[in-house]
Amino acid sequence: MQKLTIATRVSDLALWQAYHIKKRIEKSYPNIEVVLNKIVSNGDKVLDKPLALIGGKGHFTKELEDEMLAGNAELAVHSLKDVPTYMPEGLELVAVTQRQDQSDVFLSHTYASLEDLPQGAVVGTTSLRRRMQLLQKRPDLKVKDLRGNVNTRLRKLKEGQYDAIILAWIGLHRLDLLKDIPFTQKLSLDMMIPPMGQAALGIEIVSNNEKVREIALTLNDEETFICTKLEREFISAIGAGCSAPVACNAVINAGEITFRVMLGYADGTHIMQERVIVNVSQAEGLGTKIAKEMIENGALKLLEDAQNAAFKDEMPQRL
Repeated sequence: MQKLTIATRVSDLALWQAYHIKKRIEKSYPNIEVVLNKIVSNGDKVLDKPLALIGGKGHFTKELEDEMLAGNAELAVHSLKDVPTYMPEGLELVAVTQRQDQSDVFLSHTYASLEDLPQGAVVGTTSLRRRMQLLQKRPDLKVKDLRGNVNTRLRKLKEGQYDAIILAWIGLHRLDLLKDIPFTQKLSLDMMIPPMGQAALGIEIVSNNEKVREIALTLNDEETFICTKLEREFISAIGAGCSAPVACNAVINAGEITFRVMLGYADGTHIMQERVIVNVSQAEGLGTKIAKEMIENGALKLLEDAQNAAFKDEMPQRL
């Protein structure tokens, strides 16, 4: 194999991720030329409405997968949180890179922390997951939708359109943007549970290419793979899309897995949540087990009602 083409989105963060993987592959396989196929995804095109209103799944992955199936790329680099729990026939998610800091972060030009926000303060986020957890803790806040790339979101904050916004810490860190924000507060995993797959990269390949499989597996981190497998099992069993008001996170520490899940209404009410700690040896099937227990307690109906209630005045567009 002389050349490997990586499919990637064109956002600053996606390109950082793709070039990061490109460098890792070139270091391990110096005789292989690695090039990028840069693609604008549907999630990058539709910037005037929340992702939860764009019907279907795979807002940030479908176009990349189409390129792979058409023979225009052998491998794709995704933010794992954006990857649906099903794979199109002919493609496989074979590796997950070592996870970095999974925290969400509070950002403001005026207030030092989430606790310091006055009653009625405007907080920006498009995520129903973040909205749910914010309003559970601070029902007095006004949560306003926030779309656009990272730089656009930070500009809107600086312009005073929001008193604060919540973003993933890792993306700001990778793009070296945290230094420009006067007040930042990293939110603990108990305070703000991340989405499935946050802060890990998913490596998707064309199934029938064994050399690409070999290359992809050199990028895999076993502990991260175990944790994100649990998260993806849970999301698959509960039937939640990437934009649903669902939080799901697994962490390994000293041979034990802490698994946190939460779902509910985006207004912070009707919350169901679980936090379990088991030995890593007992992790197999844990995501499915917790999902089934929550389903038995009414999670599916709650989630359906939550998604209907979140944007009841608007109709989704279908992919």
